[in-house]
Amino acid sequence: MRRFLTLLSAVLITACSDGDLQIETIDFDDTPVQFCDSQTTTDSNFFFKISGDQALILVLQDGVLANEVSDGTIVSTVPGQSRLIYRIFSDDVSKSYFCDELPPAEPSVLEEVEAAAGEILVTTLQSESDSTVFEHNIVLSNISLVNDKGERITDLRINNFGTITTSE
Repeated sequence: MRRFLTLLSAVLITACSDGDLQIETIDFDDTPVQFCDSQTTTDSNFFFKISGDQALILVLQDGVLANEVSDGTIVSTVPGQSRLIYRIFSDDVSKSYFCDELPPAEPSVLEEVEAAAGEILVTTLQSESDSTVFEHNIVLSNISLVNDKGERITDLRINNFGTITTSE
């Protein structure tokens, strides 16, 4: 009986899943922020980062970017006010995929995971060299990506989304 209980316990322990989808590290920290317009403005709210066949897409709530120094950090919640989406494509993706009026058919999206929780933190400073230029530092905080199967993606390194520059 003791052997049976030991065997049953071992089977149950190995059969249990912790709910984490094991994925290689998602690291966009050193990838530059891109946008579709020739120059970003305070009306811009769509930004993305591309790393080969992966993309990280940020849609900020309206009014987060302003041409004025922020009084502290502006917080935008995910998914309520802003959206953060991680996509895996069938092949390398380029800026034209996001910026062309009609996106190309290839590469196709293999998986799309939208952030289920977290915050976008924006701090705006005035440029030291030009008083008409503002730098918006965007940081991701406590982001939780959960796929449609309820599996949480782990080993997420996308804390510093980047700095976006606007001018008056």
